[in-house]
Amino acid sequence: MPSKLAKVQKTVNKKKGGIKAGALHENSRDAMRLRRAGARDDRVIRLSAIREKANRAWVERIMFFQDNLPNPLHPMEIAEIQAIATNYIARNDDELAQLKTERRSGRPASNRQTLLEQQKRTEESEYVSGFWLPNLQDDETLLKLEAWKGDWAGLANLRFIRIDGSAGVQESQFPPRGAS
Repeated sequence: MPSKLAKVQKTVNKKKGGIKAGALHENSRDAMRLRRAGARDDRVIRLSAIREKANRAWVERIMFFQDNLPNPLHPMEIAEIQAIATNYIARNDDELAQLKTERRSGRPASNRQTLLEQQKRTEESEYVSGFWLPNLQDDETLLKLEAWKGDWAGLANLRFIRIDGSAGVQESQFPPRGAS
């Protein structure tokens, strides 16, 4: 049985001999099939948008590390990885400082400022407990990261680690979950 709305419309039109779908009886089987297929398509689109929005932060993080790969590609030391991670955490500091200076005294913080401060606090606490990132000490992962096109599915091929502020490194998994 077809599941996409376009396929259902096509089969109903063939079955009815070219009669438009609007000419169907309100509660007929074909009308119900059309409603179910339309609702299914809407649900799939809505859920994929929610999933993409949830994954966007992780994809942007990996893109930042991809942009900061060493030019002659070589495995990086822990200190270099920590420096890139702290640069990532501080990436919005300029905008945050600008928002603070633009705000009049006695006025509440803007939504953008609150969001950036919350994001920074979250990332700093993650850095203390273990910051999730691609394994930049592994040659194979570096090559795959350099060739990565920016899609969520492509991240499954990479190896990941969690690095904390005290130079502790432990293997992690994809997709990130808690303190894996």
